[in-house]
Amino acid sequence: MYAVVAGAMLLFPASLCADNLEYRYEAGVMVGGSSYYGDANYNSLVNNMSFMGGIMGRYNINPRLAVKASLSAAGIGGTTAGLDNTFPGGNVEFSRVIYDLGAQFECHFLAYGDGTGYKHSSRLAPYIFAGVGMTFAPKPASNVFTANFPVGLGLKYKIAPRLNLGCELSFRFTLSDKLDVTKETAPLLNDPYGVKSGWLKNKDSYSFLSISVSYDLSPKYRECNN
Repeated sequence: MYAVVAGAMLLFPASLCADNLEYRYEAGVMVGGSSYYGDANYNSLVNNMSFMGGIMGRYNINPRLAVKASLSAAGIGGTTAGLDNTFPGGNVEFSRVIYDLGAQFECHFLAYGDGTGYKHSSRLAPYIFAGVGMTFAPKPASNVFTANFPVGLGLKYKIAPRLNLGCELSFRFTLSDKLDVTKETAPLLNDPYGVKSGWLKNKDSYSFLSISVSYDLSPKYRECNN
């Protein structure tokens, strides 16, 4: 009799915990659009938008904090035609492919989860993030390898207990002014007026507007309060 009671006490709480699993990791894919900002585009999010795609992994510290790593490939491009400024040598157009490797720290405004359990989590959670990354832009001109600093905001929605849908807008500020140089014979956009500036001024940047789908991995049990 005592053995039966003891077994029930062991199994019953475990079954309750299994209904409220949390997961340490996520793995998924991203697709969306990429835009460049520099001498050939000052502030338009949709001007010369190109395709981007990549893979991502996330470590969930707790329902409000997470760390994400991603590897992406994207196109960027622009033209000086139609801008208010007059550039020496006339209009310039460029396009190239860049590769982005980054890590970001995310802070959720709501506890993210499946909406059940004693933590009162939400299936829909907005978040902000900041991080650090590296940008590589191979030839046709010269190879560019520079650091970038991503900041932005996003929104997560838990479609199913282990499936997540995300939307994210990120701006990546680089330390290079050569992303828009694609011809060695016409490095106009690198320094169009020949005026030297500070190391943080007049640098190129780009943005990603992406949608992601990820799958939860490596479950961990919540502490049961019975």
